[in-house]
Amino acid sequence: MKTHAQAVVIGGGVIGCSILYHLSRAGWNDVVLLERDELTSGSTWHAAANIHGLHDSANISRLQHYTMTLYNRLEEETGQSCGVFQPGSLYLAQTEAREHQLRLQAAKADLYGMNFSEIGREQAQELHPLVNFDGIRCIMWEPDGGNVDPSGVTNAYAVGARQRGAEIHRFTPVTATVQQRDGTWIVEIPKGEIRTPWVINAAGLWGREVAKLAGVDVPLQPTEHQYFVTETIAGIAGLDRRLPSVADRDGEYYLRQEGKGLLIGAYERDMRFWAEEGTPLDFAHDLFPDDLERIMENVMRAMERVPVAAEAGIKRVINGPMIWSPDSNVILGPVPEKKGYFMCGGIIPGFSQSAGMGLMVAQWITTGEMQYDMFAWDMARFGEWANDREFVKAKVRDVYAHRFAIHYPNEERAAGRPLRTRPVYEVQKQMGAVFGLNYGWEHPQWFADAPGVQDSNGFTRQNWWGPVGEECRMLRARAGIIDISNFAKYRVRGPGAEDWLNAVFANTMPKGVGRSCLTPLISVRGGIAGDATVTRVAGDEFRVISSGMAERYHKRFFDMVPLPEGTGFESMTEAICGFNVAGPKSREMLQGLTDASLATGDFPFMRSQQITVAGVECLALRVSFTGDLGWELHCATEDQAQLYAALLEAGKEVGAGPVGARALMSMRIEKGYGSWSREYSPEYWPHEVGLAALCKMDKDFLHKDALQEALQKPAREDLVLIAVDEAEVMASNADATGGEPIRKDGVPVGRVTSGTYGYSVGMSLALGYVRHGMAAPGDAVEVMILGRPHKGRILHEPPFDPRGERLRA
Repeated sequence: MKTHAQAVVIGGGVIGCSILYHLSRAGWNDVVLLERDELTSGSTWHAAANIHGLHDSANISRLQHYTMTLYNRLEEETGQSCGVFQPGSLYLAQTEAREHQLRLQAAKADLYGMNFSEIGREQAQELHPLVNFDGIRCIMWEPDGGNVDPSGVTNAYAVGARQRGAEIHRFTPVTATVQQRDGTWIVEIPKGEIRTPWVINAAGLWGREVAKLAGVDVPLQPTEHQYFVTETIAGIAGLDRRLPSVADRDGEYYLRQEGKGLLIGAYERDMRFWAEEGTPLDFAHDLFPDDLERIMENVMRAMERVPVAAEAGIKRVINGPMIWSPDSNVILGPVPEKKGYFMCGGIIPGFSQSAGMGLMVAQWITTGEMQYDMFAWDMARFGEWANDREFVKAKVRDVYAHRFAIHYPNEERAAGRPLRTRPVYEVQKQMGAVFGLNYGWEHPQWFADAPGVQDSNGFTRQNWWGPVGEECRMLRARAGIIDISNFAKYRVRGPGAEDWLNAVFANTMPKGVGRSCLTPLISVRGGIAGDATVTRVAGDEFRVISSGMAERYHKRFFDMVPLPEGTGFESMTEAICGFNVAGPKSREMLQGLTDASLATGDFPFMRSQQITVAGVECLALRVSFTGDLGWELHCATEDQAQLYAALLEAGKEVGAGPVGARALMSMRIEKGYGSWSREYSPEYWPHEVGLAALCKMDKDFLHKDALQEALQKPAREDLVLIAVDEAEVMASNADATGGEPIRKDGVPVGRVTSGTYGYSVGMSLALGYVRHGMAAPGDAVEVMILGRPHKGRILHEPPFDPRGERLRA
């Protein structure tokens, strides 16, 4: 056995073997996989192993499509059968909301070159004569859908990896992972030890336990999950072809052919946790006792849809474990606090995602970054707060029981909340605040007329649409108070602070005290890893304000540049809260609370001062994400309630009040401002997003070489702002929300990244990317809202204050 390796993969399930295979394909042949038992132990061997391509996330759809198309090539390459059956899949919509979801997915499939389209009932009946299509509003057809053999796929990955020199050791448990001073690892096993710069935890059901060996906590929880296979059904045995699977998500079950019978499974509401205190080490190819009564409500719906299922006996029942994250997405990526430790756990649709996941892991480890923005999978989306056991259980219960429920735009699920609150939470709650979850914190989305109101959810305009408009119009006409405590705040101070910040960020740091700059953070491939406002508050002290949900994600980048001796960096996110007071009367409103002059000559745009507001010490920044006149006020968390009370009271004098995050979204899109994880991501280069001027190429900074190479290439896409035809959005009662394809002359040319109604400009707006050279300002386009074409036009400039006169007033 090797004593040194480029990487050690822990776990011999389908994901671990896929990672090993893709590492070897990337040229890393000196890699090892360690499996405590036999390959496929744990969850892999008993999986239903269905495969499908479409997902609400475009990038996850891309990876699932890659996975589906790889299996046949993998068979040819390795000679190992993957047991691929692709008779297709029928997707059924019983409700209007499901129809909207499927039509959106069909539009996205057209944009990304995937095969997913609507068919009529007659064709569907020919494809699957056993299905009762009564009550179905819409049917989509995915010709490549189907299933694979779990053991066959896992072994094909293993064979492919071995053919390239990788080693696999079964019955080799890992007993310790010990990090060395240089950041490398020693992986201890009964036969000795292996030294490696990369440990990859793909241990599945044992992902928590393996992570603990390295001192890492991950928010994962196993559950039981059941499906069964029927005896032979005459209507199937007499066919000379395989029937397509049936995706009737409104019925909350899954169903496909297995042998000459049917496989039926469900995610029941009466779910069961398993191994809450830890997964037993002696568990391998084991199952739990049957408990079909728990899923019979779901099964009865399946039998109504395929009546012959009710006449068939049960051949076998599978009740096995699955392991879930709080949002049912994989927990993926390098642990920000542990150099060289990569986590990959909590995978649910493993056989739809295995190849895509393996490819992404291999790209990140061998090149430093994935080709796609996969923040939805990145473990950095969770902080230490997410390891609260009751929170994890509440979220897992919710995502399991609602596995097939639609995830609507702007949806906020209540399970496990509130978890983290700030001092003004109860005040905001009594004022009618409807909260969302932001990196564990409760954060106001909008303000209802009375406390206790909850969001309604759907693809069309919901109960918050009108109140959010009132908030926007109030701020634009007078002023508004926006809680911005969700921003990430950092303090950098010491003799090397300026040099360190210049080495991290692309823009040149402000020279004078009280000056601020906007700056991109450049990713490994030259894209946008983040954006920040940096302010010099003293000679050797700076404040950095950036995206709150990306705080742990950005830690990876900050750690890439060593701090100079005597210079400190610390997060102030929990210690500091803040409010943005914005609008044409914001100066008048604030001036009565402070002795500091807020006149433009004394306090111009992009400047800062330490001032006292209503007796509270604040760092005041003359910036506003609304695009209107305004100030950000940052204070100590213990002073937040006092400051908020004073602002609300002063606001009454000018007709101002609280404003939530959804109104802020509307106003920033009226200005054409991009937002991190939507318009700004590692996938986009600065000259594609309008940030190239903020990258100062006359200095050295993180990943400058990659940016320099990117800047020499023509833009692949252009960020544009589209006004959607008012009559068409009124007819559909819906605005773009993000992800909708953009077409020109019927041809897909791009997609929406953010969408909203611009209340103060009277326009339905869509901010997004179009392929360079295929559409330009003034061009007529179509936005596929609800999956149907809505006429629009690319604007020449933002509709609100295009020259920034109000912002700088």
